[in-house]
Amino acid sequence: MKIQGINGAAGIAIGKAFVLPSWEWDLPDQKMDSVDLAQEFERLYEGIRTSKHEIEYIKNEFREVVGPEESSIFDAHLAILEDPVFMNEIRGIIERQYKAAEVAVKEAIDHFVTMFDLLEDEYMKERAIDIKDVGNRLLKHLLGAPEITLPSDTQPYILVAKELSPSQLAHLNPSYVLGIVTLIGGKTSHSAIMARALGIPLVSGLEASLDLPVETGDLLVVDGDNGLVFTEPDRKTIDRYTMLRNKELKKKEQLQVLATVDAVTKDGSVLQLASNISSVKELDLALKHGAKGVGLFRTEFLYMDRATFPGEQEQYEVYRLVAEKTAGQPVVIRTLDIGGDKQLDYFELPEEDNPFLGYRAIRISLDRKDLFKTQLTAILRASAAGNVKIMYPMISSVEELQQANEILREAMADLDERGLAYDANIQVGIMIEVPAAVMIADLLAEEADFFSIGTNDLVQYVLAVDRMNEQIAHMYHPYHPAVLRMLRATVDAAHTAGIDVSVCGEMAGDERSIPLWLELGIRHLSMSPQSLLRVKHRVLNTTASDAKEEARKCFALRTSSDIEERLQKFNDASGSPDDQSGSNAS
Repeated sequence: MKIQGINGAAGIAIGKAFVLPSWEWDLPDQKMDSVDLAQEFERLYEGIRTSKHEIEYIKNEFREVVGPEESSIFDAHLAILEDPVFMNEIRGIIERQYKAAEVAVKEAIDHFVTMFDLLEDEYMKERAIDIKDVGNRLLKHLLGAPEITLPSDTQPYILVAKELSPSQLAHLNPSYVLGIVTLIGGKTSHSAIMARALGIPLVSGLEASLDLPVETGDLLVVDGDNGLVFTEPDRKTIDRYTMLRNKELKKKEQLQVLATVDAVTKDGSVLQLASNISSVKELDLALKHGAKGVGLFRTEFLYMDRATFPGEQEQYEVYRLVAEKTAGQPVVIRTLDIGGDKQLDYFELPEEDNPFLGYRAIRISLDRKDLFKTQLTAILRASAAGNVKIMYPMISSVEELQQANEILREAMADLDERGLAYDANIQVGIMIEVPAAVMIADLLAEEADFFSIGTNDLVQYVLAVDRMNEQIAHMYHPYHPAVLRMLRATVDAAHTAGIDVSVCGEMAGDERSIPLWLELGIRHLSMSPQSLLRVKHRVLNTTASDAKEEARKCFALRTSSDIEERLQKFNDASGSPDDQSGSNAS
């Protein structure tokens, strides 16, 4: 039987199911004497302390596998245990109703999960899974109950569950989990994000479709690309997906061969493909895949997973190591970009109705000059070890850029007094990610050494669409004519001023965009390490003259769908890794 779900993480899996039992608690409605209240509160607080310690351990363990960005999911779990509303609900049940700590926790979980499930916003509905995950962890410690055990790492399996919490997913061994099927959840669930990071195919949202129960040992086919699950697949289906899976594995092997090959089109146009990184570990993967330096170092992750701001020396050591590892290739270090969806446990940001439009990024840095100057000093010191550049995020005015540069000059003066080396001619650029910056790009180009277009935020701000909101995610169109015009205006201003312009958002890692970059004259792209070889392959199989002609036609089109369809057709016609014999790969 073929069942349509949601494509949470790409890939194909064929194997036997292991069905994870639902973690349901059957607790008596215990009442206590008032003299026991103190003991119940102590049990609660001990359970919270143990749960926090366990979550921290899982987070650090998971960080080693996928990096800090995905592992920061567990910061949300820690925040739930510290949330005054959630904890006051538990304490209130214990104090007013004289119920045991575990009963109070279970009732609080049920209350908040029901409340979230009633919301229309799919993203908020999926946060109910986080509350259940944290609550179940706390209940486990209060009850002394064991974890539900997964299969031993001897036979690969497809994991099937009603819902899968990030904590459960973090304990999985990716080498033995072929795929994941969940009845609940969508693309924005934390489990989907983590599955994508681990490279495990995932299909979710099957609760309404899966009438027949799947049992442990049943054979399944999971198509994470198209959101399909086949139960009791016939031989024809198994053979077809086995062929597709083998083709994907072969493609990955062929792409790895391109790591040492330059990204040059068939007619000689060269693109420099750098990588976006959050850690030294990500840099190692990027260099393995042939990255030409670092186009975006997200430094905010140095500030996370800790209790205090990192000092100058600590930051310097990391920046210096990255500069040394890249061996003369450019390293663009973006200054602290927190606020919006990126929070620090030890730095309380104000409550805001629209945090993405509020106190964040360069606005915080200019307000907290001490923190900003410390970071700039560390970056400057590291510039003596390699080709380091500085980039400011979310610049929307000439005044902001000038103020930031004034603090940079102060940091340089301090280093002169200390007798410490740095690159006095270090290049300083800005992120182009708000419409205001595009509209005054000519003015900003007179003050900046380079532009880097952050397409993720630029698309959201241009179209007024939060792509994480499931209700309007379909309106998030990177190929909207307005976005393309913004790109052209930015590039024209940069080229007129004689400065470089690169792209470091998700569009940089989308092969369909290559004709646009060639036509616009953008030659520097920065993307995730996982996208480097795929994009390089597409460049090698592209003729720049044909791509430019295609892009010119796209700029004349009136709708997003027409533009995307045209780019997709051109991309499909450029071949696959199996066709490398005619490319520059040799």
